[in-house]
Amino acid sequence: MEKIKVLLVEDEPTLAMIIKDTLDGNEFDITLAANGEEGLSRYAEINPDIIVADIMMPKMDGFTMVKLIRKTDTHTPVLFLSARSAANDVVEGFETGGNDYLKKPFGMQELIVRIKALVGKAFTFREEPKKEETCFEIGDYHFNSVTQILSHTGIEQELSHREAEILKRLCENRNQVVNTQNILLDLWGDDSFFNSRSLHVFITKLRHKLSKGERIRIVNVRGIGYKLIIN
Repeated sequence: MEKIKVLLVEDEPTLAMIIKDTLDGNEFDITLAANGEEGLSRYAEINPDIIVADIMMPKMDGFTMVKLIRKTDTHTPVLFLSARSAANDVVEGFETGGNDYLKKPFGMQELIVRIKALVGKAFTFREEPKKEETCFEIGDYHFNSVTQILSHTGIEQELSHREAEILKRLCENRNQVVNTQNILLDLWGDDSFFNSRSLHVFITKLRHKLSKGERIRIVNVRGIGYKLIIN
C-alpha cells in the first residue's frame, strides 16, 4: 500500500513529534519542517500528497508559505492547524488557499480522518485529469485562472486562490446557476452555515472587482446558488 506523504510544518517540537510518532507507519510518511521557510524547501524536495501547517510560526507564517505555494500549485490539499479560531482567521486561511482548518487542541483520530478525506479528493483528481479551460473573457475583463490574474483595460488584479476558483466555476457555467453546495464541497470540504457565509463574502469581493463591467452581474438565486450573467 502506497503511503500518504505528509509535509507537517509545525514550530512546536513536542506537538510535531507527537503527530509524527502517531501517524508515521503503514499509512503515512511524515516529513517535518519547523517554519514556513523550511516548509517551502521540504515541499520542493518531497512533493507531498498533503500539507499540514501551523499558522503562527517564526521566520515565515503558514499563510505566507501557502500563498507562495499556491502560485504554482493549486491542487495539493492544505490543512491549517491553529489555536486561533476567530472568523477572520478562518476566512483568511481559506482565502490563502487552505482546504480545511483544524483548531488546537485536536484529537489524533480527527486529524487522521481530515487528512484522509482531503487526500482522497486529491488522488481522485490526479487519477482522472481533465483538460480544463484556463482563460476566460468576462465582458471587457480577461481572467486567467492559472495565474489568478483578472485584467481590465490594462489594469491587473491578483485574485486570491479562493476567489479565482469561485470565478472559474462561474465562468465555466456562465448564464447558468452554479450550485452553492457543490462549490462548498469542492473548495471548503463541507457545506456548513459558516462556510456558506464565507462563500458569500468572496462573492461580494468578486462583484466589487468586476464592478467596472456594466453588463456583468453575479446574481444570487435564493436557495440554489450563484449565476454569472453577461448581457
